[in-house]
Amino acid sequence: MNCPICRQGATHAATVTITLDRPADGPGGSTTVVFRGVPAQVCENCGEQFVDEAVTAKLLQQAQAAASAGVEVEVRSYAA
Repeated sequence: MNCPICRQGATHAATVTITLDRPADGPGGSTTVVFRGVPAQVCENCGEQFVDEAVTAKLLQQAQAAASAGVEVEVRSYAA
């Protein structure tokens, strides 16, 4: 796929690190979850990272579970 951002480079499959931050919703604190080894497409020219819809949904689900459990900061390996 050609990069839709820079329009110069092609993307290739890689694994990336994604950080999701969730601000505090009331009395609890904020939550930050770092996911390592996330499958993505990365532009060889500009480095922009693209994660598909299914992976994004899984990341958001796992981040929500961490926030519901009261986690403030967590580093995880991506699990499909």
